[in-house]
Amino acid sequence: MHANVGDRIIVKGHHIGQIERECLVVEVHGADGAPPYLVRWKDSDHETLFFPGPDAEALSAGQSMR
Repeated sequence: MHANVGDRIIVKGHHIGQIERECLVVEVHGADGAPPYLVRWKDSDHETLFFPGPDAEALSAGQSMR
């Protein structure tokens, strides 16, 4: 995954009916936009260090979901 500050990351639900989670990339700690990322979760405003898995998708700032 590649992300920049200001991008959003969407994490898909793992079970039927489970909602997606969205976070904002606040800092990029990896080389050339690679993880880990310091993110702020939209649903809680909590900031965490995040290592996205295969269920995550990065969206550039201003890009909408497919």
